[in-house]
Amino acid sequence: MKHSDFHIGLEFLGSAGFRWRCTDVGTRTILAIQLDQDDPSWYRGPPYIAKEVVFDEPDLTHCHLTEEDAIRAALHEADTSGHPGYPHEVVNQMMRARFDESGARYPHKGVLRFDRLRADGEILHPYAAAKEGDAWTVKLYLPFLNAHEEMAEQAFIALPIATATDVRTRADQKPVS
Repeated sequence: MKHSDFHIGLEFLGSAGFRWRCTDVGTRTILAIQLDQDDPSWYRGPPYIAKEVVFDEPDLTHCHLTEEDAIRAALHEADTSGHPGYPHEVVNQMMRARFDESGARYPHKGVLRFDRLRADGEILHPYAAAKEGDAWTVKLYLPFLNAHEEMAEQAFIALPIATATDVRTRADQKPVS
């Protein structure tokens, strides 16, 4: 959906398939409450008992009015993106690393939100971070190479956020041997 599609009171599906109601429309964001309670008293407001959550521009593109719209968008993405996906063992490793209790909790969750584009066109998927001395290192998965790397947090956030066009361009490259 686009920002202009939203208005106060609009009900929609978020990226994980949960139902939401728009409670405010800002310049670049919207606020919404999740519709996960049976008692309608949770949804009287403002102010609301239910927590209002900010949806920013990237979040809005993953919202849909109906389940059918969400399914169509997912099928279109699968048919056109060229992203190779994540093998089961990689997902398992990424989740274990993200929720590992052995180190300090990573305070900059937004860094893990977006894939980045390396200068050579490789897509870098951040999935966790580890503290090394006073600095953080971001753990990365490179989906087109099926490889793992690490990069200093500052170097990682300096890279541009990967776009759908970047993913498609990388998918169209000849495989690395």
